Amino acid sequence: MTRTALPSGGPEAPVPAPEPDRRERRSAAVGRVRRGLRRRVRVARRATRTALRREFARAMQTWRSSLQVRIGAITMAVAGTVVIIISLVLFSQIKDQLLSVKVEAAVDQAQSGVVYAQTQVAGLAGGDGATIRSTLDRTVTALLQRGGAAGDFDVVMIHRSGEVERPAPSRPLYQALPRDLRADVAAGGQSRKYSPVPDASGEPQPALLVGAAVPTDTAGAQQVELYYSFPLRQEAESLARIRSTVVISGIALTLFVVGIGVLVTRLVVDPVRRAAGTAQRLAEGELEERMAVRGEDDLARLATSFNAMADSLQRQITQLEGLSQLQQRFTSDVSHELRTPLTTVQMAADVLHEARGDFPPHVARSAELLRAELDRFEALLTDLLEISRYDAGAAVLDSEAVDLGALVARVVAGMYALAERHGCALEVNRPDDAVIAEVDARRVERILRNLVGNAIEHGAGKPIEITLAANRTAAAITVRDLGVGLSSAEAQHVFDRFWRADPSRVRTVGGSGLGLSISLEDARLHGGWLQVWGQPGAGAQFRLTLPLTAGGDLTSSPLPLRPAFVRRPGTPL
Repeated sequence: MTRTALPSGGPEAPVPAPEPDRRERRSAAVGRVRRGLRRRVRVARRATRTALRREFARAMQTWRSSLQVRIGAITMAVAGTVVIIISLVLFSQIKDQLLSVKVEAAVDQAQSGVVYAQTQVAGLAGGDGATIRSTLDRTVTALLQRGGAAGDFDVVMIHRSGEVERPAPSRPLYQALPRDLRADVAAGGQSRKYSPVPDASGEPQPALLVGAAVPTDTAGAQQVELYYSFPLRQEAESLARIRSTVVISGIALTLFVVGIGVLVTRLVVDPVRRAAGTAQRLAEGELEERMAVRGEDDLARLATSFNAMADSLQRQITQLEGLSQLQQRFTSDVSHELRTPLTTVQMAADVLHEARGDFPPHVARSAELLRAELDRFEALLTDLLEISRYDAGAAVLDSEAVDLGALVARVVAGMYALAERHGCALEVNRPDDAVIAEVDARRVERILRNLVGNAIEHGAGKPIEITLAANRTAAAITVRDLGVGLSSAEAQHVFDRFWRADPSRVRTVGGSGLGLSISLEDARLHGGWLQVWGQPGAGAQFRLTLPLTAGGDLTSSPLPLRPAFVRRPGTPL
C-alpha cells in the first residue's frame, strides 16, 4: 500500500488503488454478452436440429406405418407430374397460336409499310440532311395513320449514309433495337425479334420488332431501314390470365385426383384396419371377436373368410386348452396317486437295503439297485408335481435376503462328489463382497444344481467354471463347460420338457428330463432370465440373471452370455 505525507504534517494516509479502465470494463462486458449470445445461438441451433430430426423421424414413421399416406403421396406425385406436363404443353400451344396470329398480322403490315415507304423515299439520295429528315418524318406519320390488323404499333425509319444514321422520329425505339436485328436488316433482308421496348413512362415492355430494308434507286452506301414495334402488352396479359387459369386448374385437378385416391384407399384400407384390430384382439385372447360382414363384395368375402378362420381357431384353442387341462390334471393325479404305493415300496426297500449284509452278494446288489431306482422314481414324481404346480399357476415364491456367494459354495460342495466321479474340476469365481439378493433360496439352489449337474454330465471330464457377478440392480451366475457343446438348433430346444440332445447317450445325472424346464420356470417366477449359449466342440454356457430386489425389472445382465474366450474345436486346452 502506498502512502503520502499530508500538507499539515499529520500522519500518512492510504491512497486507494486506481480504478479499472472504463474501456477495459466495457470490452469485458461486451465479450460476456457476445459469449452469451453465441451460447444461445448454439443452443437454438441444437434445439432446431433436434426438432427437425424428431419431425423427420415422425414423418418417416407415418410413411412406413400408413398405407393411406403412401398412396396419397404417390398419387399426388404422379397426378402432379401429369398435370404439369399437360399444362406446359397446353400453355405452349396456346402461346404459339396466340403469337403466331400476331406475327402474321405484323409481318403483313410491315410488308405493306415497306411498299409505301419505297414510293416515298425514291430519289432521296439527292437531298440534304433536312430534306431527308423531313421525308422520313412525313413517311413515318403516314405509316402511323395507316394502321393495321396487328393493333397498336410504333415506327422508326433510319437513313444510313456511310457512318451517319438519321433515325426518324422515335429516339427510344431506335435505341432499343437489338444489334442482331439491325445486322439482319442491314444485310438487305427482313427479320423479326421479341425484345423489350420502353413505353411512354420509360418502363421496358415486351414487344415484337419487325424490320426490313426499304429498296431505293440509289446504289452505294446509302440505305433506308424500316422498323415496326408491336407492343405485346395485351398478349402478355392474356397469357398471364391463361397461365393462372392453367395453374389453378392443375392444382384443383391434382387435389381432386388425390382426394379420389385417398377416398378409394380409405374404402379399401378401413376394412383391413378393422381386420387387423380384430386379429389383435383375437391374439390377446378375446376369442369371441368377429368382423362385421356388409354386402357381397370382395371385402365382405374377406370378412367371411376371416370369421371362419377365427371360428376354427377358437375351436382348436378350446380343444387344446381342454387337452392341456386334462394332461395337467392327469399328471397331478398320477403323481399324487403314486405317492402312497411308492412310500410303501420305499419302506420295504429301506428294510432290505439295511439288511443287505445278511444276503448273498447278488441279492444284496439287487437291494442296492432297488433303492437307487426308487430314489430316481421319487425324483421323477417330485419333478412332475412341480411342473403340475407351474401349469396350474399354483407356484409361490418365498423370497428372502440370501447371500448368493454362500449359496453357490453350498451347491458346489454338494456336487463335488459327483464331479470327482466324472473327473471334473469345479472352479468358482465370485466377488470378495457379499452379493445379497431377495430370492427363494430353495428354487435358486435347485436351478444351480440342475445347471452344474448338466455341465458335469456333458463336460467330458473337462473343468467347469462357475462365475458370480452383480451390479446395482441384478446378479448373474454362469456355468461354463468345455464338453460337446450345443448347436443353435439344439439351444432352442434345450429347455423343452423331456428333450435330449443325444437320445442314444445314457443319462447319468438325474433322469427325469424336466430339470432345465423346471429351472426355466423357477427363473421366470423370480422375474429373471435363464439363457444358454453353445457351440459344437467348444462347450456350452448357461447364464442365470436375477433381480436383486423381489419384483424388480431386468434391463441387462452383469455377465455376458457368450464367453470371452471360445476354444476352437480340435485345439488343446
